[in-house]
Amino acid sequence: MREDERERRAKGALEGVERDAETLGGSGVARAGRRLGRHFSGGDAPVEADGAADWAELWGRRIGRALSLVGVVVLAYLLGVQLKLW
Repeated sequence: MREDERERRAKGALEGVERDAETLGGSGVARAGRRLGRHFSGGDAPVEADGAADWAELWGRRIGRALSLVGVVVLAYLLGVQLKLW
């Protein structure tokens, strides 16, 4: 019991050191980029019993998210035109 607690505390300390040692710019940006890539590729689509995602739902998510990104860019442009920013 005592050995298990020591091991758990040691692992916790090592994880804390690893987390604190990360450079803010590099790891945070890389982690955000991976999350963004996973989001737009539909990586969060539910999987079936055989481990594969439903192709229609996967592509529906990809297309919908790409169209929403295009819509945000268009709306931002139109707002800039209205505010005479460009």
